[in-house]
Amino acid sequence: MSILVDINSRIVVQGITGKEGSFHAQRCIDFGTNVVAGVTPGKGSTLFMDSVPIFDTLEQAVEKTQPNVSIIFVPAPFAPDAILEAAENEIPLIICITEGLPVQDTIRVVRYIERKPVRLLGPNCPGIISPGDKCKVGIMPASIHKAGKVGVVSRSGTLTYETVQQLSELGIGQSTCVGIGGDPVSGTTFADILEMFQKDPETDAVVLIGEIGGTKEQLAADYIKNSFKKPIASLIVGQTAPKGKRMGHAGAVVTGPAALASEKIAALRDAGAFIINTPSEIGSTVQKMLNT
Repeated sequence: MSILVDINSRIVVQGITGKEGSFHAQRCIDFGTNVVAGVTPGKGSTLFMDSVPIFDTLEQAVEKTQPNVSIIFVPAPFAPDAILEAAENEIPLIICITEGLPVQDTIRVVRYIERKPVRLLGPNCPGIISPGDKCKVGIMPASIHKAGKVGVVSRSGTLTYETVQQLSELGIGQSTCVGIGGDPVSGTTFADILEMFQKDPETDAVVLIGEIGGTKEQLAADYIKNSFKKPIASLIVGQTAPKGKRMGHAGAVVTGPAALASEKIAALRDAGAFIINTPSEIGSTVQKMLNT
């Protein structure tokens, strides 16, 4: 079992004929993901890889192929409207890979989505993969993943890959790996994903990768302390970042005491999480946690 996506997921790719969309759509299909449709205005009635129908509008794709997951690769100026279109068509899971969305646009999108029966991952996220279900809806390298029972949730795409690589090399497989995105505002929080992992019988433990900026990690710590019953290890990066300097992600900036790595680490430690001190110690710390 996995969370959010599985062998029954039906994927529509918004922006399937663009450079990024076509490359990653093919990688997803190669992994075994069931991509049922693509959307590119003006490219309707054609095929992607000689098998996946392309539609001019998402409404047409939904009517003809009944997708339950959308992945968005359209350029940043058009991404908010692509998300809104997916929400209007009530696609249950919307994954926005696109980065560079203005915060005001994301706020508007998230407020709209709150009134719809849908969930947004991202924007600016690597997507999601459930190795055991052969379902990859994102840009992560599939080859490093191994099916197992450790869930991974992260704000950082690169550190998600590093985490998975270390776990797999130690023979520790993953149930589902989720990127929630590195922007200041996102559609899904750490706490949302932890609640799903808590309910998933095939997830025995979790790795949480956070970073400076915002208070998402403190909210996660509150959930861990009050409701999460499984072992969890956490790495917070950006411990040496100077105040006010953005470090990679739009949301990775220290704007006040709560945004500091030290504050996040303290909250997670108080909640009972195993603290991973450096990225190089991810695998060994998780292995120690599982053997405790």
